[in-house]
Amino acid sequence: MALSDVFLAATLNNQAELYKEQGRYTDAEPLYKRVLALTVKARGPDHPSVALALNDLAELYKEQGRYADAEPLYKRELAIRERALGPDHPDVVQSLNNLAGLYFAQGRYADAEPLYKRALAIFEKALGPDHPSVASALSNLASLYKEEARYADTEPLYERALAIRERALGRNHPDVAQSLNNLADVYSAQGRHADAEPLYKRARGSTPEQKKSPPGS
Repeated sequence: MALSDVFLAATLNNQAELYKEQGRYTDAEPLYKRVLALTVKARGPDHPSVALALNDLAELYKEQGRYADAEPLYKRELAIRERALGPDHPDVVQSLNNLAGLYFAQGRYADAEPLYKRALAIFEKALGPDHPSVASALSNLASLYKEEARYADTEPLYERALAIRERALGRNHPDVAQSLNNLADVYSAQGRHADAEPLYKRARGSTPEQKKSPPGS
């Protein structure tokens, strides 16, 4: 890509991001499309940079609930990364999660589940079973099961995510608080309030706003 094209694409992308943040979706869309066209022309249709441009446009459509427009872009993004990086590369997980998240938003849980499972397997293999990214992948899959009221499947995933984060990050890390809340929510949904209560209390104690710190610290 010529230097002038790089500058133009970056400028257009920044402007599109600004419009998206302002909710000016009709103004952002043509800019994202132009960035995609510039990138394809300069890099070729299968370059990883094209995957990034596809993701930006797909995210815009997803925010508008235009799922039918977003889905083929997410699928193309995933295919590009798989070809460029290999199907088991950790960076492929982002594309898997993007597509799974789209399906999740539509209630297409049967379509989302294998993508979340594949993302989990990739992270476990590449990073090891106790990496914080594995905890995030576990939580994604558990959230899906929770939406389906599959609590027997949900609970062990959240428990494992909590254990990983406690070991890797410490008991008072905000991500640990999130895992505590997740697990407590599952208990609460089953009417297990005595199990949920201490987790909620501990989560509140782990969040920064609950700690007695000087103002502005």
